Amino acid sequence: MPDEVRRGLREALKTVAVALKEVGVPFALAGSYGLWARGGPEPDHDVDFIVAEDDAPRVMERLAEHGLQVVQPPEDWLFKVYIGSGPQPAMVDVLYRSAGVPVTRRHFEGVDELEVESVAMPVLSATTLMIDKMLAMEEHACNLSAALPAARAVREQIDWDTVRGVVKDNPFASTFLYLLDRLHIADK
Repeated sequence: MPDEVRRGLREALKTVAVALKEVGVPFALAGSYGLWARGGPEPDHDVDFIVAEDDAPRVMERLAEHGLQVVQPPEDWLFKVYIGSGPQPAMVDVLYRSAGVPVTRRHFEGVDELEVESVAMPVLSATTLMIDKMLAMEEHACNLSAALPAARAVREQIDWDTVRGVVKDNPFASTFLYLLDRLHIADK
């Protein structure tokens, strides 16, 4: 990935985090950038934050008031914020449902305040981040080559028994867990 894309994503991460802090509702860095903040590999696609579903309309409105380009795509579980100009602005997804389940304020219990690119922000736990990554696996989206390095990098931070209990009914996640067990990444 070109350095300018990485810089754009990092700037977008910081810009949206600061704006979310000013909105004053609970939020957290999620997805691959959440794993990156905890020591995983740097992603190359977008930045993800979560907010409670009840707070999403207010957050959208307030981010737009901050002068950010906020777009509601056809999906009914997130909205997007674009930062930068040119043909490839950096994209930030703000999710208010995760794996089909509405995000509630309870989702923010156990987040850690971490400094990410010099901005203090709440970041989901490594256990929650891995569960979310694994539950997103399905027939059309099962990229083990992206998930494996992240799992390896943050393995000591993850409560693997909790992960096992939550993902047991997802055949893609269970298969990935089997691979992690065989590689001694998710040792019991």
